[in-house]
Amino acid sequence: MIITAPAVVPAPPAPPSRRTAAVLSWSVAGALAAAYLLLSVLNHRRLRTTGFDLGIFEQAVRSYAEGGPGLVPLKGPGFPQLGDHFAPVLALLAPLYRAVPSAVTLLVVQALLLAVAAVPIVSFAHRRLGVLAAITAGAGYGLSWGIAQTVGFDFHEVCFAVPLLAFSLVAVAERRLRAAALWALPLLLVKEDLGLTVAVIGVLIAAYGARRLGAGLALAGAAGTALAMGIVIPALNPDDDYAYTATVAAGLYQQGAQVKLLTVLTLLAPTAGLALRSPLLLVAVPTLLWRFTSGNPNYWGTGFHYSAVLMPVMMVAFVDGVARWRRRPYLAVVAYAVSLTVTVSLLPRYPLAQLASAQTWHGDPRAAAAHHVLDLIPDGATVSAANQLAPQLTGRTTVTLFGTDYPGPAPQFIVFDSRHPGFPLGRESQRRRVEAARAAGYRTVAQDDGFVLLTILR
Repeated sequence: MIITAPAVVPAPPAPPSRRTAAVLSWSVAGALAAAYLLLSVLNHRRLRTTGFDLGIFEQAVRSYAEGGPGLVPLKGPGFPQLGDHFAPVLALLAPLYRAVPSAVTLLVVQALLLAVAAVPIVSFAHRRLGVLAAITAGAGYGLSWGIAQTVGFDFHEVCFAVPLLAFSLVAVAERRLRAAALWALPLLLVKEDLGLTVAVIGVLIAAYGARRLGAGLALAGAAGTALAMGIVIPALNPDDDYAYTATVAAGLYQQGAQVKLLTVLTLLAPTAGLALRSPLLLVAVPTLLWRFTSGNPNYWGTGFHYSAVLMPVMMVAFVDGVARWRRRPYLAVVAYAVSLTVTVSLLPRYPLAQLASAQTWHGDPRAAAAHHVLDLIPDGATVSAANQLAPQLTGRTTVTLFGTDYPGPAPQFIVFDSRHPGFPLGRESQRRRVEAARAAGYRTVAQDDGFVLLTILR
């Protein structure tokens, strides 16, 4: 008997719609990644990044990469990053940073993570509503002001949360509830307040039928936030407390109602208000709640990175809201038009628009002068640096913030910008600081185009 091998039957091709969705979603993510990378790296090259916060996160990751506990000298001597915010996820960057020790490594990771979040959003919109919805949702997320502000302002741990939320919420919307829970659970390792977001996702999972799974996730989320804020962070904080507790609820007794209302309207506008039709919008409530009840006005508006985690929520809720409107397909087209119009009209107001500026590409002539001065600082030195100069040094020196008093020995070098004092100093307070440093024995080593380097004579 002759035994012949069975014929190899090729696998059937993927359905065209699935293949189209994959190509479209990854194409959108690739384009966004390129834009995010360009903006963040160009900003860093032009001295538009800061010690608070890129420098802080690089110090933490550098410490992890060197086998340390994530110490952040910019926050104080022996200050662990986990004593400020509960973000153990940063330790995942240690191997990569060890291979490529640079602040740019963090910016690259952030750009890629934020871009990847577009994949589940675009794919979900394509599966539910078609190509036009997918393009609208991809633009609404990827070009959103919340993501643009995040890319335009340093690096932050919440970049890990954005794709996790996108994958989790799409899974909730498609009733893949176990997958939704598995995507949501790691949020507990990203930042302490996100446990409340996890809890809301748990409530939704329970409401959609997986009661035990949802209840367990909700309990884990609430317990995670309570444990992080009440025990872990205070135990690791040099002052034995959670530094942000004092601001909570203070916002209820301060002005700012108009700013908060404008933030909510700016969140809803790119969804044409249809996100309100989806229960998934509830996932945005914990973040808005802690921001609006804070006494820190920076949390209330559309600045900085604070809205990054809201962008995937709004777009997934938008797609879900439109999908609930199936009997009026012509209105869906109107919604897409409104969404795209709002997204495009807001774009010039936020950092991604800088890519259209020739100045962004030509660079800042003063940056070369700054690097000429900074290159005189030897590796391993201790430096008190201006906020905008600190992240240029955190990868190879021990940096503290010029203008902040730290216990312990005086730094070997002080470097600052005499023309444009930055946080936390004004022009007059910087002048007094420099005079005090000179009186303490510091002398000028170099100066170029307003950047001044001092060292102490021992």
